[in-house]
Amino acid sequence: MKAKTMRRVYLREAAFMLVLARLAVRIVSPARLFAWADRPPRRRRRFAAEEARWVGWAIERLAARDAMNVEGLPRALAAHAMLRRRGLASRLCLGVARDGGEVSAQAWIELGGDTVVGGAEGFTRLAAFGGADR
Repeated sequence: MKAKTMRRVYLREAAFMLVLARLAVRIVSPARLFAWADRPPRRRRRFAAEEARWVGWAIERLAARDAMNVEGLPRALAAHAMLRRRGLASRLCLGVARDGGEVSAQAWIELGGDTVVGGAEGFTRLAAFGGADR
């Protein structure tokens, strides 16, 4: 498949998943969301680093647009869903950081020790869902 076609395919899927994830965060209870995130993928593929890079690129590219207005958790949920769909056992991580008197929260996706979506720098991990160790 050509690179231009790949970009379009991944951007379309990412747009759909980001909208779906934003709705899920508003409608579905956190317990059900994190129970879903903790399930392993139906099929397993270990060597798909190129697909993981495409997923990360598409999610970050669309989420950065002002019109999308997507924050950390929906971004991470969308990427997690896209990676699971491809059989990649990613890990959804939640963390917090303190900056002076303010506390901030962040969600990110890890795959094989690398961060695919979101930023984990400076955040203390509180919880992790899913992953390859299942």
